Amino acid sequence: MPLITSVEQIEALYGLPGEASLVKELDHVIPEYAAFIEASPFVALATSGPEGLDCSPRGDLAGFVRLVDEKTLMMPDRRGNNRADSLKNIIRDPRVGLLFLVPGSGTTLRINGRAHITTDAELCASFTVDGKPARSVTVISVDTVYFQCARAIVRSDLWNPAKHVDPKSLPTPGQILEITSRKNIDGVTYDREWPERAKKTMW
Repeated sequence: MPLITSVEQIEALYGLPGEASLVKELDHVIPEYAAFIEASPFVALATSGPEGLDCSPRGDLAGFVRLVDEKTLMMPDRRGNNRADSLKNIIRDPRVGLLFLVPGSGTTLRINGRAHITTDAELCASFTVDGKPARSVTVISVDTVYFQCARAIVRSDLWNPAKHVDPKSLPTPGQILEITSRKNIDGVTYDREWPERAKKTMW
């Protein structure tokens, strides 16, 4: 199996990037990029730490990532499973990558930067939803920002309802947990109780 082991080989295979793929990258958020941040209800957050890499979904009301200024974003952290993999990574390695998705749009927005975490009470309270403040807030300093063209979304047909998978055709979280816990967790009970538990702990 032939392996590519150098940047030169990659450049020989793919060629050099075109002008449009270079001029779109900036070191600050312009109003046109801000529009995607404000419309996005979902972000993939990539971090790195001593234990390895992590890519974590972040979903909330559209515009939940707050644009403070052209170089600064703030993202609330809500209730979850308490693994806090991303937050632990940020403490030890502040580099982060974010990928913003906007339902219905093929264009995605990518931001790379450095982050820190705060539990400032007033700031957390400013992200209150349903009477519940953010548990913490991740403050991101923007290093680079650029849009990603729509090819991946178009190829995947991601937003086409006709292509949506029936959840019943996939293993349930309970079924997975029953197997991975070696039946210490009852899968049927977990699946039955999850909707109500999620409703009470959503924010």
